[in-house]
Amino acid sequence: MVAFFGQSCEEYLEEELVSDVSAGSYYTTVQGFEDAVRATYSWMKPFYGVERGFTMTVFGTDVHTNGADGGHKPINFYDTDLNSEQNMMRDTWRDFYRGINQANAVINRAEGIEGLDEEVKNQRFAEVRFLRALYYFNLVRFFGDLHLTLEETEGVETEARRDPASEVYAQAIIPDLEFAVNTLPSTQSDQGRATKPAAEFLLAKALLTRSYQPFGDGNDLARAEALLTSVIDNYGFQLADNYLELWGLDTLAVPVNIASAEDNPEIIFAVQNSKQQVDEGLDNQGHRGHLYFLMEYDKLPGMTRDTENGRPWKRFRPTEYQLSLWDRTIDRRYDETYKHVWFSNSEGNIPTDEAGNRLYELGDTAVFIPGPGEADRWDGVAKQSVPYVVITPQPQFDGDNRFYNEIWYPTLTKFIDNTRPNRQHTQGQRDFYLMRLGEAYLLRAEARIQQGNAGGAAEDINIIRRRAAWDGMEAEMEITAAEATLDFLLEERAREMDGEGHRWFTLTRTGTLVERVRAHNPQGAPNIQDYHIVRPIPQEQIDRTFGGYPQNPGYPGADT
Repeated sequence: MVAFFGQSCEEYLEEELVSDVSAGSYYTTVQGFEDAVRATYSWMKPFYGVERGFTMTVFGTDVHTNGADGGHKPINFYDTDLNSEQNMMRDTWRDFYRGINQANAVINRAEGIEGLDEEVKNQRFAEVRFLRALYYFNLVRFFGDLHLTLEETEGVETEARRDPASEVYAQAIIPDLEFAVNTLPSTQSDQGRATKPAAEFLLAKALLTRSYQPFGDGNDLARAEALLTSVIDNYGFQLADNYLELWGLDTLAVPVNIASAEDNPEIIFAVQNSKQQVDEGLDNQGHRGHLYFLMEYDKLPGMTRDTENGRPWKRFRPTEYQLSLWDRTIDRRYDETYKHVWFSNSEGNIPTDEAGNRLYELGDTAVFIPGPGEADRWDGVAKQSVPYVVITPQPQFDGDNRFYNEIWYPTLTKFIDNTRPNRQHTQGQRDFYLMRLGEAYLLRAEARIQQGNAGGAAEDINIIRRRAAWDGMEAEMEITAAEATLDFLLEERAREMDGEGHRWFTLTRTGTLVERVRAHNPQGAPNIQDYHIVRPIPQEQIDRTFGGYPQNPGYPGADT
């Protein structure tokens, strides 16, 4: 197994290729034990920051729908092609179970290792139990009831069962995270390892999620609130001074030193990436969020593809509803994470007038998206009065073919990475921010709303909204206790957490997925049904289980 972590700091989880060894002999040594722990972290990498993870969590929600490209549109359409044959379902199921089995192997093989310090062993156990809880938490949120095992699979097994989700929480997720909270240190010298605040954050989210279920415990909400208060108050995490600083963008480019969670005091836990490894192809995953939210700028006049503007894969575009959520006169978040201007970078296709004169020069504005609230200023006369392309929600005159569609749309640049070695390179160096302080406030606000504490929820939401305000507009951004409802919180999460890989989980947790997709996602609305709150069980699991494996209700094969 490859131990994969690395970044530009003095100490980190180093990559070391271990081959031609058996788990039975190598994992029972001190070095093998440490490598086995590192390998448990590796199963985050195929999901977080790559297309599968974004597709499974961003797509098919109220805030993002499909762009022109990509082969996984059924996950947004909720049509009959969203079934057990979908390979993203298969790979998600397979890889998280591999991570679980790796964690089980660490625990199973650690007993009797000569020379292994007991304190170190317990800390490493806490790390892998944190990871096992994360993997089970993702699986149970995606698939519902599923096979629960806390023992290592060492040979071929063809029997499996569907344990109730309540038992997955009660036997794995909650006790694993409680052990991690009680055992892990507040910080780790190796960047990327699990810590006590990360375990508190994840346990709080798990308890909050369980609180909505019939099997939830009556203390789940109070415990979640207390854990989040600890994360907020006890470890020195700080909100970035402004939203732009959080993502490290200036008007066009990404400074080289912003990709690391180590340099960002808001980040509680991140999946790490190393620039050297992604640039050299040693890590074929990396952070690829810079690919998926971009419109096709490179086919427009005066433009060609480059590293500054990104490689546009046209996977996810914001819904009309998402674009309606920002009041740009007081809220800076749209303006600081969506692109407005593309400057000409290609002399060869700059448009000319009838006399053959260029309408503008290299470096001038070639494409402009005014964005929400600005379209009325760009009527037909205004659009025809400028030499560059202006893209608006609707055509503004006869023959106007530049308006929002699956090819051209407002472009989220939160994950842009111009440090890639060339314009085609898909792996980015950014760490994937899995837990950050901004979300901790919003999760605590949700727990408070569910407990009837609207005033406390408003205080938490206002902390986030004041950070998001333009200078001098902080008071205008604040809400009252009467406004601190679950619906408002879901809108605030859409503004604050845009594209970060939480939305599908948020809507299924709160029981609002179906109604919100029907209301705000025209592509998914006609087909989504109540049973879509969980994903289909992969056909591979069904076929490889002796006697079959039950399919989730509603999907083909559920009755057989």
